[in-house]
Amino acid sequence: MQVTQTLADGLKREFKVVVPAADIATRTDAQLEDMKGKVRVNGFRPGKVPVAHLRRLYGRSVTADVVNNFVGEANRKIVDENQIKLAMEPKLDFGADDEGVTQVLDGKADLAWTVAVEVLPTFEVGDISGIKIVKPVAEVADEEVQSRLEDLARRNVTYADKKAKSKAETHDRVIVDFVGKIDGVEFEGGKGEDISVDLGSNTFIPGFEDQLIGVTAGQEKTIEVKFPTNYASDTLAGKDATFDVKVKAVQAAGDLVVDDELAKSVGLESLDKLKEVIKSSIEGEYNNVSRSKVKRQLLDALDAKYSFDLPPTLFQQEFDNVWLQVEREMQQTGRTFEQENTTEEAAKEDYRKIAARRVRLGLVLAEIGESNKIQVTEEEATRAVIERARQFPGQERQIWEFYTKNPQAIAELRAPIFEDKVVDHILSLADVTEDKVSKEELFKEDDEQAAPAAAEDKPAKAKKAKAAKSAE
Repeated sequence: MQVTQTLADGLKREFKVVVPAADIATRTDAQLEDMKGKVRVNGFRPGKVPVAHLRRLYGRSVTADVVNNFVGEANRKIVDENQIKLAMEPKLDFGADDEGVTQVLDGKADLAWTVAVEVLPTFEVGDISGIKIVKPVAEVADEEVQSRLEDLARRNVTYADKKAKSKAETHDRVIVDFVGKIDGVEFEGGKGEDISVDLGSNTFIPGFEDQLIGVTAGQEKTIEVKFPTNYASDTLAGKDATFDVKVKAVQAAGDLVVDDELAKSVGLESLDKLKEVIKSSIEGEYNNVSRSKVKRQLLDALDAKYSFDLPPTLFQQEFDNVWLQVEREMQQTGRTFEQENTTEEAAKEDYRKIAARRVRLGLVLAEIGESNKIQVTEEEATRAVIERARQFPGQERQIWEFYTKNPQAIAELRAPIFEDKVVDHILSLADVTEDKVSKEELFKEDDEQAAPAAAEDKPAKAKKAKAAKSAE
């Protein structure tokens, strides 16, 4: 087998591979000889089948297996001898028509093909201990704990009709019938009767509850709303709608009772214990927001620190994924590029930069993880599968079997765990200082964080061409 490099252009490499017909014939003969004692053929005693007869029966299929083995050996030879790390699976071009393939299988022609590969860029990780991070930290106020307690108590209160002509107020319950319409046409699932709406609960479409404040029993009203762009139904997401509402009753909540009995109703022994649990839950929410902002700072610092060429196919795949999300969101919302004060080409250029950033950051995190021998343990992967299965009550066994039998699916679960472990490693070395802020400041979105979902700032999954190996 002869392997010759024919192209070295940036991160692209091409190789020409030639396997003489004689080598294929020799290996095919060896496999046929080995088959003599293993196959049973009518009319022959075990081990006495002539090789010539086996060739007539199995020659083509054995030669095809030999060819496949040579292809695999050539790929390994290219990677090992040239000490390259692949960014993508090699692309093979045999350049042969059916007649050419037949000649190879019949031993009348050499086997020749080209192998095109893209390699991962090489770069020096260097010192990452100098990265400076400011971690926003907010304390949980007693007032917020009390508010959560009251929200919990409010779910257990009883409601009674208010006096005639009494106006609905926040925390009242309104019983309504409604018919939803888009462009004057009733849409599927938009009709309801005797529906309880707890004002201030924020459980309905944004704006729906607010427009019921002040209504009275017997009143009819048309409410105008806009479905969120991330609404579960693609046909409704981002659409303007009206709801013709008939108010059947306005009810006031009974007294809120916040005591030990409330705690016991949720399985806790006392009100103090319930307060501890609620405060811990809020602290978890704060910590998640804080970590998200810290991670963004870290990614910004890494993005500024590293600059190198990207594997073209890896970049193109990431851009295609991002742009597909952009197009889907615009279709759902009905927005146009003109309404966004841009053009399609300008928007593509912006998202190309986002895709490049995500691929670059992915490769950087993968390299740092690999160089520091960071791995995802089997226990961590198993916990991730169990957690995913819990998200599908009643289907836990099917979910478990799907992941345990599908290596690619397991890799998808391992990837974010690996990424978090690498981020934690970098943060352990970085210069991190805490900045005490208010809750409002903590949850305030930066302008660049208010980007469309397609631009969500995270390293590309495609980075795991390298990181998948580290995460296994």
